[in-house]
Amino acid sequence: MGRPPGNAYAHQEGPAHRLVLHVIVAGERQDATHPANRLREMSTPVVGPRRVLLADDHAIFRQGLKGLLEREGFEVVAEASDGREAVQLTQEHSPDVAILDFAMPHLSGPDAAEEIARVSSKTRTILLTMHSEEPYIVKALQTGIRGYVLKTQTAADLIGAILEVVRGGIYLSPGVSQAIAQAYLGKNEVFSNHLTSRERQVLQLVAEGKTTKEVAQNLGISAKTADSHRTRIMTKLGIHDTAGLVRYAIRRGLIQP
Repeated sequence: MGRPPGNAYAHQEGPAHRLVLHVIVAGERQDATHPANRLREMSTPVVGPRRVLLADDHAIFRQGLKGLLEREGFEVVAEASDGREAVQLTQEHSPDVAILDFAMPHLSGPDAAEEIARVSSKTRTILLTMHSEEPYIVKALQTGIRGYVLKTQTAADLIGAILEVVRGGIYLSPGVSQAIAQAYLGKNEVFSNHLTSRERQVLQLVAEGKTTKEVAQNLGISAKTADSHRTRIMTKLGIHDTAGLVRYAIRRGLIQP
């Protein structure tokens, strides 16, 4: 930050990449789309909370993102290559913001966010993803994600998201359906999720090819409990084989095909 209005981010912004702040407070949304507001946002030095954790299973992507954030005045305190590691490092470092990929080994971004909320109440979570489809957005909102940023947007979008969530707001990238967000925040029953957090974790591990014993070891539970979770998942979803569970996990964004 701390750059004059003619900085690189401002030059990158065009009609398709306006910096839009969607602040949802008590069901209301405010948009800061005026050019003056955007320039003020992007020229304000980073102050206050700025410690960041990065979680993505692609090391090169993490390195690039780390360089970008450090140039803008943020401190990257930890990097994780999977969701489970992201939770552990959050507990150790208590970052202000955790930036998570959606599909990560062992624990998806949304499920990692849910665990992060338990181990570090001060940490706000942002999902950085390619997915703009309804199931992905709904899952993120259900698990307490505070920012949803599409990788197709500019760097300014991510910086705006960080600034917004540390202020206590909710940030949604341009291109994310407001109708979906408002429907969920309005408690529309269409978006009810009948799998528990633990069941989603078991489902992801099973879909990744883990055996019952490996699932149990990964989650710190007994093999009998892991098997019971798997049985309940199949009953709830009406799925009767592992292949069906894998297909369901792909549709829900738990794993990538």
